[in-house]
Amino acid sequence: MIKIYHNPRCSKSREGLALLTDSGKEFEIIKYLEDVPTKEELRDILGILGISALQLVRKNEPIWKERYHGKSLSEDEIITAMVQDPRLIERPIVIHNNRGTIGRPTEKIRILLQ
Repeated sequence: MIKIYHNPRCSKSREGLALLTDSGKEFEIIKYLEDVPTKEELRDILGILGISALQLVRKNEPIWKERYHGKSLSEDEIITAMVQDPRLIERPIVIHNNRGTIGRPTEKIRILLQ
């Protein structure tokens, strides 16, 4: 099953959702601001994406700049920050067949679905 970690207020996330809808494939929408991933789920997502926790962070978010920017943080501390404030999680994330991508640009989602 395809999963999209989605923020309805984000235009790129809405574009990703529209692409999935247009694909005709069945998928699950996870509104991650309401249904916040656990640390374990984020670790799994990072493993599937093949990236570090810092690469999943939205570094332009004010909360990142205020609380974390310039600090030396461990993977676990970054994951904890994302769980505590999921606005820090980059979006949209699409997982399909144990592979995944951050859908920026949305072409990455199209490639993942092939």
